[in-house]
Formats: sequence, C-alpha cells, structure tokens
Amino acid sequence: MSGTSEGIARPGIAGPGIAGRIDHTLLRADATAFDIDRHCREALEHGFATVCVHGLWVARCAALLGASAVRVASVVGFPLGGAAPEAKRFAARLAVEQGASEIDLMIALGALKGGDLDLVRRDADGVVRSCHEDGAIVKLILETGSLSLVEKEAACRIAVECGVDFVKTSTGFGASGATTDDVALLRRLVGPAIGVKASGGIRDLETARAMLRAGATRIGTSSSPRIVAEERS
Repeated sequence: MSGTSEGIARPGIAGPGIAGRIDHTLLRADATAFDIDRHCREALEHGFATVCVHGLWVARCAALLGASAVRVASVVGFPLGGAAPEAKRFAARLAVEQGASEIDLMIALGALKGGDLDLVRRDADGVVRSCHEDGAIVKLILETGSLSLVEKEAACRIAVECGVDFVKTSTGFGASGATTDDVALLRRLVGPAIGVKASGGIRDLETARAMLRAGATRIGTSSSPRIVAEERS
C-alpha cells in the first residue's frame, strides 16, 4: 500500500459538532482505491466517527487511519441480507481481523418478511457474538422502508434480544431511506441503551439535525463534507 498514507494529518479525537456523529460512507460498487484514499483523508480532516466501506477496503482504511480517532466500519450481508449466516459471520470476523471496529450487518430481510423470526435471530446473534468477542460493535440494518410496523417491531425485539449496539434504518440502496418517523419509532422500540443510526437520503445539515432530534445517535451519509461545511458556515 505504498504511497497511500503519506502526508495525512491524524487528529487525536473525533471532530466537534455533528462530525463526530457521522459515519462517512462510501459504498459505491465502482469506488476505486483512489476514492477510498480521498475518503479517509476527508474523515481525518473533519473528524468523522468512522469511514464505512465494503470489506474489500477495510485493511487499506485501517492502515490509512492508523491510530487516529476515526474508526473503520464495514458492511456485511449488504445490501440484500441474503447471504448464509455462516458467510456473514466469516465476513464479519475477517473485517474485524483486518481492522474494522464496527460492523453494519444487513438483517436477513427475506426471512423477516416471511415470518421466520428464528432464522433472523440466529443470523444476527451469530454475528453479534463473534464481533463482541473481539470488541467490535454491531449495527443491525433493518431497511425500514420495506417493513410493516409489525415487522419493524419484530426486528427491534430481535435486535434487543441479540444485544446489538445500534439499529440502523436503511442501506441507502432500498426503496426509501431514513425518515424521522422511523427514527423516532426505532428509538421508542429499542429504548435508550441501544444506538439508532439514521442512514439513506441524508444529504444536508437540516435533515441530519432532524434525525438527531428524532432520536438518532449516528448519521450515515456520503454527503458528510457538505453537512459539516453547512454547520460551520
């Protein structure tokens, strides 16, 4: 990975204001190593909470970010949730071994929609147990835009039972993204001890602040530099 980390400043703490609550997200299929390097530089410059990337890029991001306060998050089972539970556990463990400290796990959406809650629970529990053994946190992505109220309630109940650290609204690749109504609902369903990540369609400061007011504790967005620039203007 020669030439990727030279000249990058390394802040000691996450950025002030909204920056420290943002997962700076780059999940485009066509993202290149150049794009990833720029993404990490932006995260270091602004002090975002994490960079959120595909597993392919975890080791590169971990090397670039080094001992800075910016952590590496990786998606697993993304964006459809249809991988076998064993494959999800392996992908999560590999990402953690390569430097990820946060895993955004896509719920077994088809099983949830089909009412097979035991499979949904086993799928999530295996990843949570594996990650927690290594000190990594898990955010369970629900894809709220595809769920009924009953399904949202069931997903949140499973999230609490499995001990996830966050529930997350959306992949950003589904039918719709985060809404303040869904964020407020998730906050009510999981209670105060579990984080809520609002993700999908958050492109400006006004929307990000609305999500935080509704109960979100983390924001997932690819528009992070624009949002912090608006806050500072």
